[in-house]
Formats: sequence, structure tokens, C-alpha cells
Amino acid sequence: MLKPSVMLRETKRKLNGWNVISGIGAIAALFPSLYILAGLFRKPNENWAHITTYLLADYAKQSLILVTFTVFFTVLIGSVLAWLVAAYDFPLRRFFAWGLALPLSVPPYIAAYTYGSMFSYTGSVQLFIRNTLGMKIDQRYFDILSMKGAIFIFTLFLFPYVYLVTKSFLERQSAAFIENARLLGKGPVSIFFRVILPLSQFAIVGGASLVAFEVLNDFGLTKHFGIESFTAAIFKTWFGMNDIDSANRLAAMLMSIMVLLFVTERLLRRRKRYSSQTGRSAPLQRRKLTGAGAWAAFIICMIVSLLSFVVPITQLLVWASWTYDDVFNAAFWVLIRNTVSISTLAVLLLLTFACIAANASRLDRSVVSLAMTKVIGMGYSVPGAVLSIGVLAVFIWLDEKLASVYIALGFAEGKLVLTMSLVMLVFAYIVRFAAVGFNAVETGFEKRGIRHAEASRMLGRGMTRTFFTVDLPMIKGAVLTGFLLAFMEIVKELPLTLLLRPFNFDTLATKAYQYASDEQIHQASVPALILVAIGVVSVFIYHKIGESQSA
Repeated sequence: MLKPSVMLRETKRKLNGWNVISGIGAIAALFPSLYILAGLFRKPNENWAHITTYLLADYAKQSLILVTFTVFFTVLIGSVLAWLVAAYDFPLRRFFAWGLALPLSVPPYIAAYTYGSMFSYTGSVQLFIRNTLGMKIDQRYFDILSMKGAIFIFTLFLFPYVYLVTKSFLERQSAAFIENARLLGKGPVSIFFRVILPLSQFAIVGGASLVAFEVLNDFGLTKHFGIESFTAAIFKTWFGMNDIDSANRLAAMLMSIMVLLFVTERLLRRRKRYSSQTGRSAPLQRRKLTGAGAWAAFIICMIVSLLSFVVPITQLLVWASWTYDDVFNAAFWVLIRNTVSISTLAVLLLLTFACIAANASRLDRSVVSLAMTKVIGMGYSVPGAVLSIGVLAVFIWLDEKLASVYIALGFAEGKLVLTMSLVMLVFAYIVRFAAVGFNAVETGFEKRGIRHAEASRMLGRGMTRTFFTVDLPMIKGAVLTGFLLAFMEIVKELPLTLLLRPFNFDTLATKAYQYASDEQIHQASVPALILVAIGVVSVFIYHKIGESQSA
């Protein structure tokens, strides 16, 4: 057992600036979540009895149906496509390898507006069938504004989470198992069900958990389709009933579910070392498909690409050509500036914190350091509508504590300076998406190891100088990847921005939502296309970075 003096010296040695900043950041990120969870222990008001009696069961049922069926179909489609692209060579495979990730650039709420309008009575699909084909139409088959339609949209635009994670795993870790199965004479179907699915189950679970988080985080799609999910219910309770206390209780319940999902997924991932080799592994050798097999793989990938990207983007382009002159004006440039500037600022601060936290955690493998990384990662599992309540409460409390300072600076008594400001919005973005940047930077550190940093420290360089001269140049690809992923997520984030933005401050996401809410779907196509374009560029660069790192 260590003496107190030895323990004190060890604590001082580890208590450097990097660990202090990481700890402060983790605590700040934890405050909103703690406030939300505390809502479960506050005394409910009279509205809560009505919600629990008549509404809560329906909220839970609709959310459960959405998540269950979306996860099932995204796992099915994502794993099959990952298997085809990773293990076989067929026409346009190189394009599909990154093209199948393009649906991530289309926010589900934009896809919902697009498909909802296309399949409406006056939409392009029904008009074509009636006017061109001369066929009578039963409206039941075109009712996409329903639970089935929501599952269809979520599946088409979220399956890349499963596809990307599973494809990456199969390309790097599965070669020996697949080759052995091939040598034993097993066919593609047998290998998929008896080797691929068991082998990549933890990668699939990781992708599926992201899908579940995205479904529970969504607000635009569920509201447009009239589905009473938990997130839509939080908005309805907060703004429709003007009852933030009951909204907080709903948020606390949803957050408890999300934390449970997050913890379960992490526990499953801890067992991944038993699912594949941890030593040498050769890259998977693709088999060239010919004849019917090649055409079948091509058609499957093409149908998914058409439905999840080409068709909706083509429709948006047509609508944009109709409304471009009305929408694209001086005020629209302000929207672009707001979106790019706030997203860039948030990502730069987010990555700065991510680099500090990841560097501190890899050099200090203590229980406290591990706990901080879990807190940082937990933010991504909290839906934007839920997190906004906690962030708002924290900043109102902060403004109350700083009231005397505001008065001394000449502000009116009781004025909320930080609440509903850009500072609060940026803080919320950092808490929500810190895990995206942190995971990218942490992955970069894991690939490079610590031997170079240790060599630099042995030569007398401090931790900070070592990071800037040795570590950062080696992980610049990972940092750029984190920047792209976080930027893409923040740009298309709707619930958080909608609830916490300052007065008269709009982004492309909120403007597209406003147009769609006002039944101006055609006008919504212009901001929607710019959001998609940003996402497409990010996906393409991300793919190129991945190719260069694996080469």
C-alpha cells in the first residue's frame, strides 16, 4: 500500500494542465445531463398525471416501434451491402464503396419532406401514374405519412451507419475466417449467415446503436409525419402546453433509456476481443463476380443508391429550379454565413477539447481518466431536444449567479446575457458532438501508439511540446476526419438549434424546417440542397482520407 506522501506526489505528477482541462470539460458536459435526470425526483405538476394516464404509453409504444423496425432493416441492408462491397468485385464497386455512404449527407427530416411531397396526391409520383400511365390509384398504397413511411425513410437514410462500421471491420479483421470458409467449400449465403454475422456482431451492434440514437433524436420527420415519439412529445409539452417541468420529466425518461442503450452497447463492445484475431491479419481478398452474380450485386446496390440518394436529390433539384430566384437572395447569404460560422467555431473548440482529452486519457490510464472519456462519449447518446433542456437550465442558473457582475457592467437587473445566446448554442454543440471528435482523435492515437511520445518525453520535452511537435503531425488525418464528421453533424442538427438559437438567428437547417412547416416544400429544397452538398463533400473527403490511411 502506498504511503500518503507517495500518493500525494503521484497525484501532483498526474495533475497537469491537460488533465485539469479534461476534467473541467467533462464536468461541464455532465451538468446538463445531471439536471435532466434530477427531473425524475422533482414533484410532478398536475399536467403530468394527464400525460402518464393518456399519453405516455403511446409515446413509448411509437418510439419503440420506430427504433425496433428501423434498427432491424438498417442492420439487414447495411450488413448485406457491407458484405457485398467488402468481399466481392462487381461493376461500379469502387463507386458504391463510398457512394452508399452518401445518404448520411441527407438529414432524415429533409428526406421526409421530399418523399412526403413526392407521394402526395399532387406529387410527382402520383401525377406520373395518373397522367402518363393512365392508371387509377388507391391512396392507401401512397400513404407515406405514416409509421411505415417513417420506418422506410429512417432505414434508407440511416443504414450507412451499419454499412460503414461493418465494411471497415470486414476489410480489416475477417480475412482469415472468410478464406477458411471458402476453402471448406461454403457458398456466399452460408458464409454470410454462419461467419459474417457472428463475426461482425459487435461492429453491427455499434452501427445499430448509432441508428437508434438518431431515430430517438429526430424531431423534423416525426413531427411532419404526425408520429408522437418521445422527442416530438417533449416539443409539444414544452411549447404546446407551456410546461417545461413535464417536458423535463419526459426528457429524463428518454435520457434514461438512451443511457441504458449506451451502456449496453459499450459492454458488448468490451467483448469484441473474443470475436476476431487480435494479432496479424491480412486484408480481405475480394472475389470477382461474373454473370448473374455480378448483375445481382450491381442491381441491389443501385436500387438502394437510387432510393436513398439519387431520387430525392433529383426531386430537390427540380424544385430548386422552380424557386431559386425567390429564395436565393441577400438574406439567404446570411443563412449560409450563420451556418458555416457557428459550425466552424463549434468544431474548432470541440476538436481542441477532444485533442486535450484524448491525449490526457492515453497517457493517464487511471479510473478517473477512463470515467472522463465515458462522460465525453455519453453526450452523443443524448437527443438534442433532451440536452437543450439541461443546457438551458444550466445557463439560466449561471446568469443568476453572475447577476451582480452584469449590473456592474451596466446591464439591466435580471437580464439574461448568456442564456439564448450563441455562447449557449456553441456549448450545446460541443456537449452533444464532442464524442464525434474525441473518437476520431482517439482512433488516431491508437494507430500511432505512444512510443514516439515517450521517446520525446525522454529527450526532455514536456507534454505540450511533445503534442505539437510529435503527436499532432502524426494524427492530422484523424483530426481532419473528426473535423469533417463533427461539422457535418452540426450543420444538419435541427432540434438543438431550433430550441437554443438566439432570437432572429437562423441556419440552413432551421430555415428548411420553417419552409416545410409552412407547407412551402419547394422553397425548402434550396437550403436542403446546400446542406446535402456540404454532407456530400464531407463524405467524399472522409472516404479519401480512409483510403490514404489504409494504403
